[in-house]
Amino acid sequence: MGSLGKGTGQRLKAEDRKLQIIDVASLLISQRGYWGISIRDIALQCGITDTAILHHFGTKEHMLLAIIEKRDEDDRQAFADELGVKREDLYSAIPQIELEDVCAAIVKRNAKQPEIVRLYALLSAEALQPNHPVHDYFAKREQQVINTFASAKSEISMAPQARGRLLLSLMDGVQLRWLRDIANVDLIAEWKVASSFLF
Repeated sequence: MGSLGKGTGQRLKAEDRKLQIIDVASLLISQRGYWGISIRDIALQCGITDTAILHHFGTKEHMLLAIIEKRDEDDRQAFADELGVKREDLYSAIPQIELEDVCAAIVKRNAKQPEIVRLYALLSAEALQPNHPVHDYFAKREQQVINTFASAKSEISMAPQARGRLLLSLMDGVQLRWLRDIANVDLIAEWKVASSFLF
């Protein structure tokens, strides 16, 4: 994650400023949730005005969508890298890859970014509310993850969609335990133990 904290007064290029805002907002949301922060909180940390943030994103809701879209694309690229496939071939390659390897790649990536995993855990829970700005986005995102697990090669004797839901539930649960005690829990080791009942 990029440098946080109050700005130095240095003018940044528009794209660099947007990335700074995304980094700062991601961290604050991962700590307090979407409803727990304001545009003002983010602006203060960036050393800019509320108006400057609205200039780049329009609204707080649009800023949140920009954060999620940026983080998701970063994760898709990292996921493809972990699996050794091109980004553009990621989803077409999944049916040729063992499910265990697909899951291991996700867990390995997530183990390197606890703040982002915390961000998604908080937003996923908040977004259960129908009026949340990323309610629909998270519903579609969750189904995409389930479909990814369902389409990978597997000998687990379970309907693909049911298998996908079970694996996502297991992964979410292991990650929550890890987030509560990062200093003492090894996410990758915990996942290997938890998933050994399936693989």
